[in-house]
Amino acid sequence: MTHHSALQDLLAERHSCRGFQDKPVPRDVIETILSDAGRVPSWCNAQPWQVTLTSGVATDAFRKVMLDAFDTEAASTDFAPPSGYSGARKTRRQTCGLQLYEAVGIGRGDKAGRVAQMRENYAFFGAPHVAVITTAAELGAYGALDCGGFITAFCLSAQAQGIATIPQAALAFYADTVRAHFGIPKEQLILAAISFGYRDDTHPANGFRTDRARLDDMVDWRD
Repeated sequence: MTHHSALQDLLAERHSCRGFQDKPVPRDVIETILSDAGRVPSWCNAQPWQVTLTSGVATDAFRKVMLDAFDTEAASTDFAPPSGYSGARKTRRQTCGLQLYEAVGIGRGDKAGRVAQMRENYAFFGAPHVAVITTAAELGAYGALDCGGFITAFCLSAQAQGIATIPQAALAFYADTVRAHFGIPKEQLILAAISFGYRDDTHPANGFRTDRARLDDMVDWRD
């Protein structure tokens, strides 16, 4: 007999929040989340993740910089973006987008509405905090893989303490801007960010949830 665990509850409850209150998260809670995330495994215990974390006026300044970048600058990345989405991956991506647009009232032909919603990524969906995650360039894909574990653990620890999160690759599409703003050395690659804070339960973008693949869709069983 299997037993339902607290971890399973956290995994089921966690979702990408796209509407936050402006209430700040206490420093001790943030420190707990970071400490928890730092417990994840990494190759040779290298722990390649580095975090630049904003609060208060630092978040406001970063928000302005990123919105200006989205409005006026060409994209720049430290990691090549996906070359495409096909098959089930394409279907899931499209479904997620349609669910979001439906939740916030954006019609299929509303291109301006879609751009405005994309722009919300660079306003951090109103979150009071952003954690920019960078990885050591010398570790390549494996450093990025380790940082993925850190991001997952960060989100689950936050969920356990009533803090909403959204991991964002969008900010990494202006890597040069992020690097210049924070003075991040070139040896650290801009991988992703996590916007976080208290969820705004009244925001329509928080009113949908994505599905997950069946086991047989992701596992090649070999008995």
